[in-house]
Amino acid sequence: MTVNYTLGDPDTPLHALQRAVHDKPDGIFADLSGEKFTFRELDRASTRLAHSLADLGVVKGQTVVSLLETHLDVFTIWFAVNKIGAIWVPLNLSYRHEFLRHQVNDSAAKIVICDNKYLEYISEIAPGLNDVELVLCRDWVDETIEGLRVEPFDRFRGTDETDIPISVVPGDLALLVYTSGTTGPSKGCMLSHNLFCMLGRQHIDAVPQGPNDRTWTCLPLFHMSALNVVMGGLLAQTGVALAARFSLSNFWKEIELTRPTSAILMASIFPLVAKAPDSEEMKRCYGQLQVVQGVPISPEVKRIWMERFGVKSMSTFQYGQTEGCRLSTYNIGDPEPPEGSAGRVACQFEVMIFDDEDRPLADGQIGEIVYRPREPHVMFEGYWRRPEETLKVWRNMWMHTGDLGKLEGPYLYFCDRKKDYLRSRGENISSFEVESTFISHPDVLEVAVHAVGMKAADDEVKITAVMRENCGTTEEDLCRWSIDNLPHFAVPRYVEFRSELPKNPTGKILKYSLRDEGVTAQTWDRESAGIQVRRR
Repeated sequence: MTVNYTLGDPDTPLHALQRAVHDKPDGIFADLSGEKFTFRELDRASTRLAHSLADLGVVKGQTVVSLLETHLDVFTIWFAVNKIGAIWVPLNLSYRHEFLRHQVNDSAAKIVICDNKYLEYISEIAPGLNDVELVLCRDWVDETIEGLRVEPFDRFRGTDETDIPISVVPGDLALLVYTSGTTGPSKGCMLSHNLFCMLGRQHIDAVPQGPNDRTWTCLPLFHMSALNVVMGGLLAQTGVALAARFSLSNFWKEIELTRPTSAILMASIFPLVAKAPDSEEMKRCYGQLQVVQGVPISPEVKRIWMERFGVKSMSTFQYGQTEGCRLSTYNIGDPEPPEGSAGRVACQFEVMIFDDEDRPLADGQIGEIVYRPREPHVMFEGYWRRPEETLKVWRNMWMHTGDLGKLEGPYLYFCDRKKDYLRSRGENISSFEVESTFISHPDVLEVAVHAVGMKAADDEVKITAVMRENCGTTEEDLCRWSIDNLPHFAVPRYVEFRSELPKNPTGKILKYSLRDEGVTAQTWDRESAGIQVRRR
């Protein structure tokens, strides 16, 4: 298949901000629930802070860690750190104790910037920190940490607005973003300045931005999807609309206040908003959101958003990972990709499907998704201080995702995590597809599909589910329901209900923990109940 492809222009967020200040100095860079920040204000505030950080000894290539809620200071810190040529390391706010200590130490940061509420987190791990010398605390209330210097962030906002010449080039590191670490210590993905500009271009391509358009999100600003939106708004010079967190009761109030025309949301938000009662703000905002993106969105919920809220396009067509964001996508206005696909392979990447021996598979065959870039600095530069881990996933000149998928023409399909794929009764089973089926049951809140034990070459399938309170559905009820909704070979033998599923700090379900626990005393067994499943 011939691909018409044009290289993107190498760029950096600092050059993008410089252009925006020149073209639209008083244009809105960010609107946070009505609190607005212009391009010029961001430029000046980040320059003042950059001078202060330089006076504290921050130099090019050094890391600066942050633990920050969503507020406008996040952008000041990001751009200030990059103006020095240093590397910003925004950490997930869910991390505590050993998870947090590992990432702070691994980053080798000497300075941590945090909100006051996270000072406690730093205090807990202070005895085990190797490099941290200074903590700058927003909303500081004279708290101290034994063995660490703690200062109020406000004292270092700075006053010097002397321009700082841009010293970084597109391939220099801008951020470290840590992976979730479900099977081992989390790793820092080294991300370049150009990568973020590429992500911004992808966002603009996917959701074209006119002069009155902007995207809204409530995703936290340590989340790659949120940073994509920010970069899109910077490159298009239309800005971004933000909320510090999701609130069901305030959702339409936020949309009415900030007037976005598109939104990127977490999957859990879609059904909540779809089933919420009417409000006057909701009625007034009919048709305000023209494009909404997120993964996954069920067909029923998609229909509700389009009919009830006047949304023109609901896009679930994207796939990527921190190491290589947006490997596939969908640009509004193009022919809609096939349902169930992750969209068209992004033009910045070459994507293939390999078998276990790294041999290419034909269209329609399931194997591991692998990729490589078509232009410089559009994927991660490797794992921070872990060259051996980088080489492990970068085999035979291809980045190996650990995910199973297939290609059908230009369209990519995600099938499952490679380690979560099952085989039962001689058939391959995608835990992702089985989970998608169970989550459509009205009483199922969360579910994990996984193997327990081994019988010859086959797995025994178990589901562990969190159910709605007082729903009345039993394990047997759910199993019998699945017989009518799943292929015979995918019907689970075992079912267990729990109040919660084991997760890591980023909220990802720890399936290896469930696999290790196997059949517990609380597990219901279909065979013991005498229920037979026959081929239909």
